[in-house]
Amino acid sequence: MPDQAIAAEEPRQVRLGALQRLQIGVASWLAAAVVGLIGRTLRMTITFEEGSIPGLHKISPGIYPFWHRCVLPATWLFRNHGIGVLTSLSRDGEYIARVIRRFGYLPVRGSSSRGGQRGLLEMETMVKAGGAAAFTIDGPRGPRYVAKKGPVVLSRLTGVPITAFYVAVEKRWVLKTWDAMVIPRPFSRAYVRVAKNISVPPDADDAALDQHHTEMQAALERVTEFAEAQFSAQPD
Repeated sequence: MPDQAIAAEEPRQVRLGALQRLQIGVASWLAAAVVGLIGRTLRMTITFEEGSIPGLHKISPGIYPFWHRCVLPATWLFRNHGIGVLTSLSRDGEYIARVIRRFGYLPVRGSSSRGGQRGLLEMETMVKAGGAAAFTIDGPRGPRYVAKKGPVVLSRLTGVPITAFYVAVEKRWVLKTWDAMVIPRPFSRAYVRVAKNISVPPDADDAALDQHHTEMQAALERVTEFAEAQFSAQPD
C-alpha cells in the first residue's frame, strides 16, 4: 500500500497542551529515576531454551515479544541497545515513550488499536536494517497473557525470527492493574528465560500465520512458567 494511503488511514498522535506536556515530562523523569534506582540493585540470571538466540543479553537483531507486566525490569535489563519498542499514540503512550528514551530505546508510535500499520512498517524498516524490535505483546490494554499477532507478521515480512522472553522477579510489588504490573523490590533477584526461536517463512498464508501465532503464545507461557518457578511462584 502506498505511504500516502497508509497515512490517510492511520490516526494521528494525540496532541497535548502545554500543561499536559509538562505533567508528562515531570512524571516520566520521576518514573525513569525510580526504575534506575531500583534497577541498579537487581541481580540478573538469564537462561535459554535449546534453539534460542544465545546472545539476547547482547541484543542480537531480532523480534522480542514479552508480557506487559514485566516491562519495568525488562526496561532496565536491556537498556541502551537501541531497541525499537512499539508504543501507542495515546497520552499514556507519550509518557511511556519519554521514559524509555531515557534508557536508550527507540519508541515506534502505534499499537494494535491505533496506528498499528504505520508502526509495523517502521518496525519492518528497523529490523531489516539489522535492528531489534520489542513488543509488550498483550498491551496496551490486554487481555492479560493473550499475545497479539504483530511479531508473527513482522517475522514474515523480514525473515528475522521471533524470540519470546519473560522476566520474573523474586521480591516484588504487584499492582492491581489489568496486567498485574510488577515493580521489583530493591536488591531482588531477576530471572530471564528466553524461548527457542520461531521463524515465519515469507510465503506463510493466513493458516500458517495462525499456527505460528499459537506457537508464540505457547512459548510465552512456557518461559513465564519456567521463570516464575525459579522463585516457587506462579504467574499472577
